[in-house]
Amino acid sequence: MARRTRSRREEPDLLAGIREAVAGPSPVALLSLVSTLMCVIDPQRHPLDEGPGPQRDEIIGSFIDVDEPETTVLLSVLAVLLGDNDLLRARIRRALADRQPVEPRYLTELSDTVTYRAVRMSHVLGDGDDIILGVRLPGGHELTAVVFIDQHMGGAVKDAFIVPVPIGKVVGDFVRETDGQGFSFDDIDLADARAWIDGGITLGSMFYPPLESETWPASRLLVQWLTAGLPEGGTGYVRPEWPPQDRNHLAQRFFASPHGVRLYNDDHRGLLESLLWYAIDYGSGDPMRWSAQRVEILFADWLPRKVMAPFGYLALAPELARAFIRFAHDEVGISPELTAETLDAVIAQVPGYLRAIDSSSAGFSDSDWHDWELQSVADAVGGKEELDRLDTQPLPDEEFDWSDIPEDIAATVSAVLDAADRCCAELLNVEYRTVCRRVLARVARRAPEAFRRRASTVTAAAAVVWIAGKGNGLFDFGSPVRSSHIVEHFGIKSSPSQRGGTFLRAAGFPGNGYHVQYGSPEYLVSSQRESLIAARDRLRQE
Repeated sequence: MARRTRSRREEPDLLAGIREAVAGPSPVALLSLVSTLMCVIDPQRHPLDEGPGPQRDEIIGSFIDVDEPETTVLLSVLAVLLGDNDLLRARIRRALADRQPVEPRYLTELSDTVTYRAVRMSHVLGDGDDIILGVRLPGGHELTAVVFIDQHMGGAVKDAFIVPVPIGKVVGDFVRETDGQGFSFDDIDLADARAWIDGGITLGSMFYPPLESETWPASRLLVQWLTAGLPEGGTGYVRPEWPPQDRNHLAQRFFASPHGVRLYNDDHRGLLESLLWYAIDYGSGDPMRWSAQRVEILFADWLPRKVMAPFGYLALAPELARAFIRFAHDEVGISPELTAETLDAVIAQVPGYLRAIDSSSAGFSDSDWHDWELQSVADAVGGKEELDRLDTQPLPDEEFDWSDIPEDIAATVSAVLDAADRCCAELLNVEYRTVCRRVLARVARRAPEAFRRRASTVTAAAAVVWIAGKGNGLFDFGSPVRSSHIVEHFGIKSSPSQRGGTFLRAAGFPGNGYHVQYGSPEYLVSSQRESLIAARDRLRQE
């Protein structure tokens, strides 16, 4: 047997990491560490990657050659997780047979792990699905795997993470945090869960550059191990079928409806064919459900790139899209709130879309763009007169204004206020705290019903902070603060933008969830007002 040849101080970080993971309260840390390591030395590199990658078998061989408690732990996990290489697993097991057993005991029982429940978390607009797996490990340990499948990428697995929490609690938390936002939760057959995930992993492996997040593909081996024990023969995502006659019938219904009758002409009929081509042949394949993300892909990329036509023809697309979205969402019963968010997203895409289809060659001159930009700056503060009076004095440190806020929501508003204040104290400053207090007071006065329904006060506080940051350019490129920091601070699992968009509309702000405007300088921090003054002066001098 190999002897120890280095001191603890000189040992590789990997061995220390293994000891730390083993000492943790749950096996998840160790399993995740091994999965991440195998991701780094995965031999299945993409053909477009440059240079040879690390050789997995050789590296695992080095672990076999070094008889340390830490390498024994590592090999014990690999003997179970490496389900794609029987020869390598047999070699590992032979090596383990000659070694002293190590703690914890669950290492010798990992093969008894059971994935016992699968839940599909989906959204009514069909951007993607989370397949949630409930897993029971030896010793009574529970973990939950959450695998995100992006329908805009054809059903590829785009992200996944593992938490040492029972699936019942994870799903319960998701249900509470997404209440009223259009999500649904359905238990699905374990074989179907395997089909969804395995198919998504296979498809995702074809993307270049690879799909990456903080936890993907680091968790891929662990996810594949969990699905390998599930029954085969299930059904994954099934794209809706829209044969030509059904597409034609859909177009006829639209142009006969109140939403489309005024648009019935050759140009709009031709453009609708393009919109249906995109909606049916790309993404989820459902032309009746439109999200802000789907709209962004259409106008920022697909339509300018795929459809070659004169500017005047393509410029009709935003109006047509808004009319068709209203029609489609009415037919399938999408809520007015979600429809409004999608329609707002179309408006937000218009300036970039017009530039992309070469507006200058169609009479949209530089002067037109100049006037539009200046008007946008004025709109941000409530008009040209407000823009003229704009100053850079910091917002005062002021108390929350409780006037005209109904008593029955006071406790809920107070909880939201306290949570938002804590976030500002930790991540932001006094000016942002004042903005948050003013935003919260306006929402509570104008839309008290937003605080009467059963919903998370933490998510509401995150939405208030997000509104304060988004409208002040806090999350713009180059800023040290990102919206993900807000998510992390509040410990929520989804972006606060959706709840934030609901608050914006309810409080009567002119902006939306994608382009936040307050229409008043009272919500602008001094740095943002300084930027607007600089833009005003530059545009007026040009």
